[in-house]
Amino acid sequence: MTTDLARLNEMILSEARRAGADAADALAVEGTSVSIGVRGGALEEAERSEGIDIGLRVLVGRRQAVVSSSDTKPDTLRQMAERAVAMAREAPEDRYAGLADPEMLSARRDAEGLDLCDPTPEPTPEALQADALAAEHAAMAVAGVKQVQQASAGYGQRRVHLMATNGFAAGYAVTDRGTACVAIAGQGDGMERDHDHDSRIWQAALRDAAEIGRIAGERAVERLNPRRAPTGKFPVLFDERISSSLIGHLLSAINGAMIARGSSWLRDGLGKPVLPKGVSLIEDPHRPRVNGSRFYDAEGLPTQRRAIVDDGVLTGWTMDLATARQLGLQSTANAARGTGGTPSPSAGNVALTMGARDRAGLIADMGTGLLVTSMIGSTINGNTGDYSRGASGFWVENGQIAYPVNECTVAGNLRDMLARIVPGNDALQHLGRVVPSILIDGMTLAGG
Repeated sequence: MTTDLARLNEMILSEARRAGADAADALAVEGTSVSIGVRGGALEEAERSEGIDIGLRVLVGRRQAVVSSSDTKPDTLRQMAERAVAMAREAPEDRYAGLADPEMLSARRDAEGLDLCDPTPEPTPEALQADALAAEHAAMAVAGVKQVQQASAGYGQRRVHLMATNGFAAGYAVTDRGTACVAIAGQGDGMERDHDHDSRIWQAALRDAAEIGRIAGERAVERLNPRRAPTGKFPVLFDERISSSLIGHLLSAINGAMIARGSSWLRDGLGKPVLPKGVSLIEDPHRPRVNGSRFYDAEGLPTQRRAIVDDGVLTGWTMDLATARQLGLQSTANAARGTGGTPSPSAGNVALTMGARDRAGLIADMGTGLLVTSMIGSTINGNTGDYSRGASGFWVENGQIAYPVNECTVAGNLRDMLARIVPGNDALQHLGRVVPSILIDGMTLAGG
């Protein structure tokens, strides 16, 4: 039986007012998730969880505090409100804290048209196990695969409701269905591991489980007998599977919180080129069937499509209300929050301009260099943009993949790297970050 989340929020906001809060907002989340894992053709784990979390933020003047609980009994809600108000009175004053003015709030209070909740019934545990077994079987059928570390399938549904004393109240529901497989090839010290997975809001769009298992197996076999990469300056092609991490570093650098602290390597980048001319980074929070789509942010402000980078030029920061006030600007409606914290700026649903070539075309163009398919570790200086990460993948010679490599380090500076990117055209359109494979010339490799 589902809970009336709106009523729950009404109750706790009423208690907050009664306890002495000047303003408050509440976030209630109810979720169900089920996961099935198999190994060796047998069920290895079966997990199901159901629960409700509620978070309350109160403001007493410009002082604020947040409390959260998974217990929603009326007496608990009262105690939460009283505790939050007592905490706020002792908290340091934050002149940037505060709810949105009522005239700023989004008129859209639903998710109609975004298709975030699949009406298809929740899959049975037997159906999920069948998917996991199909993925495992397909992986084991690949010549060279010795074992499957795990194959799994899962499903989740989540309902979210946000309410505030400024008059905002809205909610939505979102579903997801996923399948994953991790395959191991080789034996002894020569074992290599790789994976494949897929996750979709609508179950009918999920890739076939056998395909996921087959690709996981093929990827593991391709990694067998790796060598060390040469040391020097070479082109590096970041595969579509990991290229979005580069754009993630850009998004982190333009986060309003980083800019307000003066701790970003792009703090002086506004209005300047940060990507090559002709390349844009577009945020669109209204894309159907994408988890991060919303008509309003976590402070109730209306979201909108915007060009974060337009024709290579950085156009603005990513801000919530507090960081916008601190910077003397207007919020970009990018507030995000969980039940246990205050809102903070976060960009989602971004797409990078795609190029003309697919991954094979970029490999041919790079001549001799490194194709990176996985990365480990991270040494990134947020103030300077200096970048260094462990990598593995494939060495390319004369525009052809020559052999697998591992235990190498890729290094550079993010400002310089992003200014030289050459995007491919292989981005997956259903992801929150639609980023294709990215080629960057002249990076420093440290191999054997």
